[in-house]
Amino acid sequence: GRSRTHCPVPRPTRSVGGWRLSETLPTAASYTAVLGVVLCGGASARMGRDKATLLFEGLPMAVRVANALTVGGCSTVIAVGGDPQVLGPLGLVVVSDAVAGIGPIGGLLAALQQGAERGAVVTMSCDVPRLTGEAVRSLLAALAPGVDVAVAFTDRRQPVCAAWRPGLSVVVGEAVESGERRIWKVLEGLTVVEVPIDPRVLANMNTPSDLND
Repeated sequence: GRSRTHCPVPRPTRSVGGWRLSETLPTAASYTAVLGVVLCGGASARMGRDKATLLFEGLPMAVRVANALTVGGCSTVIAVGGDPQVLGPLGLVVVSDAVAGIGPIGGLLAALQQGAERGAVVTMSCDVPRLTGEAVRSLLAALAPGVDVAVAFTDRRQPVCAAWRPGLSVVVGEAVESGERRIWKVLEGLTVVEVPIDPRVLANMNTPSDLND
């Protein structure tokens, strides 16, 4: 069956600096087997250039998101999609989408496959540079026994910003094989907890004007 539960809204925290990912960044204790994934496979058509490497307040957006995942408790952070030659020098290991050209669900499938032996997988799009470690921790805290997915909720569900049970790679893989391309549709068959997140924390940077808002 499907459940829908709300959790407390996290408070904003300070962003973490640094061009490269740091092994010494402070992290939330206890999440020793969590894989964090920065989804970088989008076309960035409206932005006009690769969003993952676009600077936001002096740092590449993908690095900002990866740092927040680390601070929030992810013991390992990788990128799915994107250009390894560009993202590698920033300290990110890059994995290809499980199936190319099918949108975010291809990146999600790759993320869940990479995290198959982990306790949880947290996915985030690369264009939410205001993401905080506390928001990540709130998603992980909501992934209680019996819950398949803890999904961020602003004014609606944000299905690529979520904490997942790694065993769901089978479910998502079967959905992809059947032709499904909508992550929200896959969620309909799972036990989902909605975690309210401040919309400012998950504000997408889609166009050049968004960078100045």
